Amino acid sequence: MKKRVVAVRRLHAEQLARLEREHHVDYFGELDQHTMPAFLEKMQKAHALIGGKLDVDEELLARAEYLEMIATISVGYDNFPVEALTRRGIAMCNTPDVLTETTADTGFALIMTACRRMAELDRWVREGKWQSHVVEAQFGFDVHGKTLGIIGLGRIGAAVARRGALGFNMPVLYSGSSPKPHVEEELGATHCSLEALLTQSDIVCVTVPLSSETHHLLGAQAFKMMKSSAVFINISRGAVVDEPALIHALETGEIRSAGLDVFEQEPLSLDSPLLNMPQIVLAPHIGSATHETRRSMVNLAIDNLLAGLAGQRPPNIVNPSAWASTQ
Repeated sequence: MKKRVVAVRRLHAEQLARLEREHHVDYFGELDQHTMPAFLEKMQKAHALIGGKLDVDEELLARAEYLEMIATISVGYDNFPVEALTRRGIAMCNTPDVLTETTADTGFALIMTACRRMAELDRWVREGKWQSHVVEAQFGFDVHGKTLGIIGLGRIGAAVARRGALGFNMPVLYSGSSPKPHVEEELGATHCSLEALLTQSDIVCVTVPLSSETHHLLGAQAFKMMKSSAVFINISRGAVVDEPALIHALETGEIRSAGLDVFEQEPLSLDSPLLNMPQIVLAPHIGSATHETRRSMVNLAIDNLLAGLAGQRPPNIVNPSAWASTQ
């Protein structure tokens, strides 16, 4: 029996066709003030929701009385009320693994760009300031051989660590809830406390998911612990960092520089002090933003959705107890 699916994301024609072969699809390329009323109306009869950058709250859930599952086109699901979904027996699925390497590429690109001052010197050249050979005022800093600290050694953290250890001969420190013996054996990585990581690392890269425990995990005290020569990289979620504390640390020289792909407010406010700091690299949340990876993420989300609506356990379910309660 065909069910009703609401799709919110710009899908390739063959992806949309794949959904439409199996179910009735109400498709919204994006949500804005013009499309939101129609979206809310369609959600009243929807059995499933698939999309990226969705903000689902309990008010929306109250409208969606027939909803059976949500397939987000993302790894993170901090913008979903998972407990409320579970109480309703609504399965929540995400798209892990397929974006691991691409996001790690982004993280290491930020490391290289911040340490070698590539964005800053690109502007310097474009502004016509390159009139002679570069002098010490334009020098960057080596990446190879520096100590790399990974806060949260999950899939993406391990992929960043692998690039550093195997590609740049970097000693790796990592903090987290538990040791990862297989990564230690592969990379010679050392598990340590967050405090030890902050004080000893030359480059600190954050890859933890956002939760109540990690909200503002990095604040004023954390930045005070870091080396004044340290480079700070965030490819996790903006709210893992107390942004005003980071700005203060950069302004006062508590740390040298930063590479940021995520922010507490996105898009970044035009009055943010970060925009006026030449020593940092800013990216518009592009961790997984390649043609290949985004297509793979959509395909995996469709796999999840079609399996669930066919009565098969989805391959990437976030709240398995919700699935079990409906079988």
